[in-house]
Amino acid sequence: MASRSAALGLALDQVGTNPRIAAVGPATKDEATRSILHVDHVAKTHLGIALAEELTPQLRDKSVFLPRSDRANPDLPAALKQLPAKVTEVVAYRTLPPSDVDRDFVTKVLGHESDAAIFFSPSAVHNLAGLLGKKALAELQDKIAIAAVGPVTSSALREYGVRQIVTAADTTAPAVIEALESHFAAMVAGQKRLAGAKHG
Repeated sequence: MASRSAALGLALDQVGTNPRIAAVGPATKDEATRSILHVDHVAKTHLGIALAEELTPQLRDKSVFLPRSDRANPDLPAALKQLPAKVTEVVAYRTLPPSDVDRDFVTKVLGHESDAAIFFSPSAVHNLAGLLGKKALAELQDKIAIAAVGPVTSSALREYGVRQIVTAADTTAPAVIEALESHFAAMVAGQKRLAGAKHG
């Protein structure tokens, strides 16, 4: 949105009506701040539906501009319209799969050189499934840890048959790392208990 506004010669920090700005998560807030936008509210639970619930009193019967990805979850605009709010939803960017990925290289890394695969968005899940195939993606859970940044990404993984998912408590990179650390610590503790039982 910032680059498009710049191309049109519009200053985002000088919008006439001084609209209040909200973000689903801290990453979006950081990007908005870098574009000289002041974010008034970040959802406590970093989900679109949570944002709508938290701002219900402020948004009822208001006009809401909602720039989003072409693959964004439909829950947020639906919840806003039920308030009701007048929602103008636009596709601000499109998520495209990479065109120059070496499938054999990815398969090698995931199968022999990795202990975990981290997914930060549903589109990452869909793109990898498109590259490797649904069966191969599901089989990864028996070889390495599969981590998801939040419940929406976890849901995308379950669509492809992945059930063993390390889901972060929050939709941030530190939360994903913390969840993986706990996962591997539990694995090591379990292996030690098993080894002790065999020698006992």
